[in-house]
Amino acid sequence: MSAPTTATVDLGKSRCRLLAQDESRVDARVERSGVGAPGLAAAGGVDAALGAILPLLDGLDDLTDLGVGAAGAWLAPAAAAELATALASRTGARVAVASDVVTAHAGALGGAPGVLLIAGTGAAALGIDRDGARLIDGWGPELGDLGSGSWLGREALRALLRAADGLGEPTALTAALATPVGSAAEVQAWLAGDGPLARRLATLAPLVLDTAAQGDAVARAIVAEGVRLLTATARAASAVTDDVVLHGGLVDHPWFREALTSSLEAAGRRVVPARGDALAGALLLTRRLDLPHERFVHRAE
Repeated sequence: MSAPTTATVDLGKSRCRLLAQDESRVDARVERSGVGAPGLAAAGGVDAALGAILPLLDGLDDLTDLGVGAAGAWLAPAAAAELATALASRTGARVAVASDVVTAHAGALGGAPGVLLIAGTGAAALGIDRDGARLIDGWGPELGDLGSGSWLGREALRALLRAADGLGEPTALTAALATPVGSAAEVQAWLAGDGPLARRLATLAPLVLDTAAQGDAVARAIVAEGVRLLTATARAASAVTDDVVLHGGLVDHPWFREALTSSLEAAGRRVVPARGDALAGALLLTRRLDLPHERFVHRAE
């Protein structure tokens, strides 16, 4: 088998993905995955990133180019530059490191200006255009991630508790959340359960969306506010470009995607399909120096 010459990495906080390939040879393709890292902004972030990436590069000795999208690089540019230098030293390849949201944007829009709106467990929008770049929200579940899956789950639990106390309207969310959470009296115990709370709250989001789609007024009001918040986030990311790519688990729900798309279009935005993923974006950034993303790319060789 021909040896791959180019590798791209998508390093998240829970998973690390690698694709190595020689695009001139269909038999030179390797896909691997492993555990992620806490993020470059965390203490020991560079060492943790190397610990996640290097095992996936084992045996790939002929690499000429390596592109990496790493969580936390936006907030820790010095760490991103350090990671690029370390990887170049270890591999002998030309290395490009950027934030995972930058590589996702580059892949989704094919390197063109526009907005990537992420609506998953968390929520954020990255807009890149001739005026610069703006990352909106992504503040985490306590302070932001407005309209996200964790936000929807939290609002649904609040509605359940208000209904139980007679402070809010009765809602079908009470029955919808009975299996995963329990009754109002059991909510506090569920909140204290194992695992990151934001992720567990986000597991409730599909139930909220289904209940809204079925016509429950309370669930519909929650989702309508979430759509409004996400639309505002996307608009704030760019006043120059109209194109928006939707990304994240929430937009896999057809009813919600249609509602969000309609809201964005009413706000003067055009929802366009993604051209590629974060790995495609990392590959693009290894090969192009003329993209608007370049100011966020850290290179070493």
